[in-house]
Amino acid sequence: MADAAALPGLEHLSGLVQSVTTPEFDGITFHEVLCKSALNRVPGSSAMPFDWTINPYRGCSHACSYCFARRTHEYLELDAGRDFDSQIVVKINVAEVLRRELARGSWQREPVALGTNTDPYQRAEGRYRLLPGIVSALTDAGNDFSVLTKGTLLRRDLPLLREAAASVDVRIAMSIAVFDDALQKSVEPGTPSAAARLATVRAATEAGFDVTVFLMPVLPHLTDSIPALDHALTEIRAAGATRVVYGALHLRPGAKQWFFRWLEREHPELLTSYRALYPGVAATAPKVYRSWLAKRVRPLLRMHGLDGHGEDQQPRRAPIRGLAERRSDAAAHAPAASSSAAGMLF
Repeated sequence: MADAAALPGLEHLSGLVQSVTTPEFDGITFHEVLCKSALNRVPGSSAMPFDWTINPYRGCSHACSYCFARRTHEYLELDAGRDFDSQIVVKINVAEVLRRELARGSWQREPVALGTNTDPYQRAEGRYRLLPGIVSALTDAGNDFSVLTKGTLLRRDLPLLREAAASVDVRIAMSIAVFDDALQKSVEPGTPSAAARLATVRAATEAGFDVTVFLMPVLPHLTDSIPALDHALTEIRAAGATRVVYGALHLRPGAKQWFFRWLEREHPELLTSYRALYPGVAATAPKVYRSWLAKRVRPLLRMHGLDGHGEDQQPRRAPIRGLAERRSDAAAHAPAASSSAAGMLF
């Protein structure tokens, strides 16, 4: 139902409390809403390796030209381009609602994924601090969860995540697609640098986590050369990550139009190649390209001593090891006389 009191263009944004601008976030408007639900069920037809997600924000100031979630802004009668980057919906009561949902007798404590639609550690999180409440609610309910982010704000919450991992399985993954600074600032201008994200991987590793890096999307003709892939995996291994998931660029509706505008502006020489790879309404690179990419990446993974696979091979409930699991393993293999051996992990 449309809200007649909402700001023009936001009549369909349910639960709107206020819209906020601030000098610290130049060019960004935050639309604070009271959400009715926190847990989102993933459709059964989805290939995602989880069934439940939490998205405390809609829209993302990381401004990745290729972001698959761009079209979701159109449901709010906002555009999938600039509005997605600058009109950020903030679910200010998400932690409170989540606690109520986790307390329901019908909830089966299924694993929950954070960071599947828009990034939970985007810049807005520095202002609103929603993740500590979410993490605490999940931990108190004894609920396993995972975090996928491009945001270095994750480091702020490492003590809390480490504390959570004492009782539930916490899985951390960092997304780093582009290791060339100039290209990164062009194609995903709101993200921290690859170096900053690698430092966050290192910090999470030092906190005791087995960190996965999502090397995706791999951009055809831009980041898929052997030297580029080798450099990326060298840096990932040096940061202490243990596992890599890689995949070629997806261009879903909304994202496709916006990415092609970026490509036409920044790399017009590649337009013909990209139109051949992603013709018409095609959202994924053809199988022949994905196979070609796998043949490049797999030997490099072995050479660098990294576990991993392509996103096409990602199983349901992929076994990304968390601290709780590692502690159990350490305890199981510890000498009987050493009751504190699990603590030595840190």
